[in-house]
Amino acid sequence: MLTKKGKYGLKAAVHLARLPPGGSIQVAEIAEANNIPKKFLDVILNDLRNAGFLASKKGKFGGYRLGKPAEEIIVGEMIRALDGPLAPFPCASRNAYVPCEDCDVAHCEVRRLMVRIRDAMGTVLDTYTLAEMRDLSEDQMKTFVDYI
Repeated sequence: MLTKKGKYGLKAAVHLARLPPGGSIQVAEIAEANNIPKKFLDVILNDLRNAGFLASKKGKFGGYRLGKPAEEIIVGEMIRALDGPLAPFPCASRNAYVPCEDCDVAHCEVRRLMVRIRDAMGTVLDTYTLAEMRDLSEDQMKTFVDYI
């Protein structure tokens, strides 16, 4: 499931992707334009900066900008940086696997379904770049967000 942190991070990243190349913007402007609480957005943008997706400059004329071209940023990688593994349960995770205490992992039907859900989410999220997401029409974007 995509958390508010992931959703807000995507919204802010798309906002940054729409800026002229090399352009930057302050957190307050992104927060206001996207109806995101500023304090929460500060944390999110810092996480994205630490993960290498964004760059920042302090000061009056500072702000955030993309850390690399939008065409090189995979949406799934951003979501994982903000929300962690895509799997609904740790037993279905590839990178953060933890077996459940209450089941036989090899025969658990719930785990098998959760693995399929994880794979479906990964397939969609890892197919889109930030540039493609930025360029989606409003109707396409609604379908994309509703799909995930």
